[in-house]
Amino acid sequence: MKISALMTSAGINIGICVLLWSLYSVLRKQPAFVRVYFGRRIAEENRLLREAFILERFVPSTGWIVKALQCTEEELLAAAGLDAVAFNRMLVFSIRIFSLAAILCLFGILPVHYFGRKMHRLEISSEQLHMFTVGNVEVQSRWLWVHSIVLYIISGVACFLLYVEYGHIARLRLLHLKRATLNPGQFTVLVRGIPKTANESCSSDVDDFFTKYHASSYLFHQVVYKAGKVQKIMTGAKKACGMSDPSTDTTLDQRCKAVTYPCCLCGASSDSFQLLPTDEVAKNIDKKFWNYLQECAAAFVFFKTRYGALVASEALQTSNPTKWVTDLAPEPDDVYWSNIWLPYKQLWIRRIATVLGSLVFLVLFVVPVAFIQGLSQLDQLQKKLPFLDGLLKKPYMSQIITGYLPSVILLLFLYTVSPIMILFSTMEGPTSHSERKKSACSKVLHFYIWNVFFVSLASGAVINQLNPSSSTKDIAVRLAHVIPEQTTFFITYVLTSGWASLSSELMQLFGLIYNFIIKYVLRMKEDIAFVPTFPYHTEIPKVMLFGLLGFSCSVLAPLILPFLLVYFFLGYVVYRNQLLNVYRMRYDSGGLYWPIVHNTVIFSLVLTQVICFGVFGLKESPVAAGFTIPPIFFILSFHQYCRTRFLPLFKTFPSQDLIDLDREDQRSGRMEHIHHGLRSAYRQFPDNEDIKLEQILTVGNDEDQDEGCSSGERNGEETCKEQEPRRDLCHSTLKGLPVSRLRDSVRSIALLWTAEKRSGDRALIN
Repeated sequence: MKISALMTSAGINIGICVLLWSLYSVLRKQPAFVRVYFGRRIAEENRLLREAFILERFVPSTGWIVKALQCTEEELLAAAGLDAVAFNRMLVFSIRIFSLAAILCLFGILPVHYFGRKMHRLEISSEQLHMFTVGNVEVQSRWLWVHSIVLYIISGVACFLLYVEYGHIARLRLLHLKRATLNPGQFTVLVRGIPKTANESCSSDVDDFFTKYHASSYLFHQVVYKAGKVQKIMTGAKKACGMSDPSTDTTLDQRCKAVTYPCCLCGASSDSFQLLPTDEVAKNIDKKFWNYLQECAAAFVFFKTRYGALVASEALQTSNPTKWVTDLAPEPDDVYWSNIWLPYKQLWIRRIATVLGSLVFLVLFVVPVAFIQGLSQLDQLQKKLPFLDGLLKKPYMSQIITGYLPSVILLLFLYTVSPIMILFSTMEGPTSHSERKKSACSKVLHFYIWNVFFVSLASGAVINQLNPSSSTKDIAVRLAHVIPEQTTFFITYVLTSGWASLSSELMQLFGLIYNFIIKYVLRMKEDIAFVPTFPYHTEIPKVMLFGLLGFSCSVLAPLILPFLLVYFFLGYVVYRNQLLNVYRMRYDSGGLYWPIVHNTVIFSLVLTQVICFGVFGLKESPVAAGFTIPPIFFILSFHQYCRTRFLPLFKTFPSQDLIDLDREDQRSGRMEHIHHGLRSAYRQFPDNEDIKLEQILTVGNDEDQDEGCSSGERNGEETCKEQEPRRDLCHSTLKGLPVSRLRDSVRSIALLWTAEKRSGDRALIN
């Protein structure tokens, strides 16, 4: 690829970025799109823009960039959580290390590449990009020692920055543990694999087990019910059939007389409607509803102290590891209820199935990647598609096809990766939303590294130039030779998938289209409460892939570094703006994405040393090749130290801090208040559904008590007190549910059904 083709691709992407950024600065000021660009702030602060006409609203501005840069880390932590801070530190790390790499490589290595051979030179715009890579350096060149020194500096500084960032995130995680707002998950253990016994209910088994083996710390428990989509449909169908069964209808009050109502047409009277007593209707509905709920072999067990919950979660409960499996429960808003009721013994089968599915998808995606690489090689394209020869001879068409089109097609194909990987991660059976996204993040990252990096290299040259009899040594040599050649594709990929995708993220194109359809096509009211969460499972792999490209190409093809630096700077501004204004923090994993970032950077550094070892070997420079071996051992040793020093803090909580928090709460008298709040912390069903809970008695709703005594006021207070106590919905997790409205709705449905039944009976009689 020529420099002119690269400039064509860069010009197109720069034009798209300028257009979309300017359009965003105007649209964000319009009241019609305020919920698209300020979803988090509206949901949390209930603020709207004024509808008044202001000319400034239609003029592009850069004030939002200043606000995004002025935001401190404490403000970002309060608004978006520790995961957002870890993501932001990843961008800061990338900016720091690649700024250093750009200075060293552009001013130290790039001149060595360009003047590596004695040859006639053209204008810069007419030069091939190969002239700026290590491929232009002569064999046995004396200048390869510059590459070795720069490689040592980049590797050492990267490890130092990784250590600083790892320690910073670890300290923030400990502060996250000691935050002022209570986390019920620290007192709660999720128990799965509860074995079936002779007891009628799983609740009794849980209570007996933890009363016996954890008597000093056990508080109470909450059983989990089956809540899958199919189960919800079956439960709803059973409720509808059971509540409308006339053979079991005992809610009619035989003491009440029929009430007649005049007809609006003929004036005749009708006694089709019959008043029903509220107490008996509610009692009958409650009894029927409890029969439709089905317990599963899982429960939330609450403990008196954080340390008690930690001990119970880390200990092996029985000699059979598949029974009474305990883990610290996720935060209430982080619980993925649809997977908790899955049988624990099925999880290993699900994991194997998802791994096989991911591998199949990984292999099938090789076909479009190989096709895209064919577009980036003009000579190969002319040989395989000779009918395009006339079109490809036009300069501007060849520049667009080789410099812009391949990366655009690859970007469109990559849009299908994240939804498929999040589906695979859901099928694995994670118990929390953050665990599901974390698993999807690892899958997408592996997919990007394999298909975008390795398959692009292999399909770009190895497949076309190797025969079936090639040995493993030939493949390694070819990979080392082809990486500088494929840098042109990686640069265009950074421009398209980096710069242009950031502009698309800033514009929120899908949100704009959805908002337009809901508001102006369907004429529906917008849902203010619905605010999306940040897609860490798509953005972290994308940033890490660019980091891999930066490390592996920095010494071999340093021309990619300026484009990467621009991407990281733009991403720093865009992502901070989106986290502060657009996305809402519903749950927080506590920075668990950072170990993924750390491992990926270590892999990138080691892979860079291996690639440079092969390249220096091709240049017949044994000294330079030998200098790449010691950094590999140093990087792996550093990685092992970080795993020992920091990684345990991301797997569990330190007992010392938990005990200190428990003692502080006991001294201040907050522990009793915390225990009371645990009773309503985990709500499996939405507010319009009910759950059955036993052995926990609380005061019923005042509204229900007033309804129960309203009929007794005519006979005096003593009559009301002597009435038989009703079975109210008395658990604290039902606090705030619209029970009265539910009963009124059931009463209305019963009235309509009775009227329809009687009219049908009269028609048969007549």
